[in-house]
Amino acid sequence: MFAFIVTMIAFLFGGILKGAIGAGTPVIVIPIISIFFGVPHAVATFALPALASNIWQGWQYRDALADKGFILRLAGSAGVGALIGTFILASLPHEILSLIVGLLALSYVGVRLLKPDWSLEYGFARRIAVPVGLVAGILQGAAGISAPVSVPFLHALHLSRERFIATLSIQFIAMSVVQLPSLIGVGVMDWQVFLLSIVACIPLFLAMPIGAGLVKRFGVKLFDRLIMAMLFIIAVRLIFEALSGLS
Repeated sequence: MFAFIVTMIAFLFGGILKGAIGAGTPVIVIPIISIFFGVPHAVATFALPALASNIWQGWQYRDALADKGFILRLAGSAGVGALIGTFILASLPHEILSLIVGLLALSYVGVRLLKPDWSLEYGFARRIAVPVGLVAGILQGAAGISAPVSVPFLHALHLSRERFIATLSIQFIAMSVVQLPSLIGVGVMDWQVFLLSIVACIPLFLAMPIGAGLVKRFGVKLFDRLIMAMLFIIAVRLIFEALSGLS
C-alpha cells in the first residue's frame, strides 16, 4: 500500500508539472519513486504513463508541429537511444543508477537556473538533432530522465509553447514506443509493474489540467521555482544515498 501511495503522489506532482509546461514529468516521478524502490522499478512504472500522456498532448497540439524533417531526426534517434539505454538499465548496479538519476535531476536544475535565456541557432540545431536525440534517448532508457538534454535543447530554440510541447511529445512517444517492449524483454517490466503503471495514468491525467490552470493563474516563474527547489532536495538525497551505498 505504501508503494502504491508514493507512486500515485509522484505521478500527481508530475502531472501538474506536465500540464503547466508540457515537460518535466520524469524529473519528478523517477527520483521520488527511485528513493523508495530503485531506478529500474521507477523507469518501468513510468513507461506506459509517459506514452499515454505524450500521445494525448501530441494530439492536442498537433497543429503546432512544424519542420517534420527535424522532428523525425530528433525522434528517430531518440528511439534508438532508448533501446541502448534500456540494456544499460538492466545491467548497471542500483547505486550507480541512483547516482545517475540524482546527477541528471541536479543538472536539470542547474541548466534552468544558470542558463534561462540560452539560445541556439535553428540551422545548427537541425544539424545536431540526431546526436542530441540519441543522447536523450540513452538517458531516458538508462535512467528515465532525458530532460537535462531534450528540454534545454528545444527551449533554446525559443519555440512557441504549443510547438515546444508538440515537438517534445513526439520525441517522448518515439522513446516510449521502443522503451516499453524493451523493458518487458529484459525482465524489468513485469505484470505487477505494468498494472501499476496503468493505474498511475489516472493521477497523471487528472493533474495535467490542474497544472495548466495553475500556471495561468500564478505564472510560470513562481511555479517553476517551487519545482526546482523540490527537485534540488530530491537530487541531493539520491546522490547522498547512492554514494553511501558505494562506499
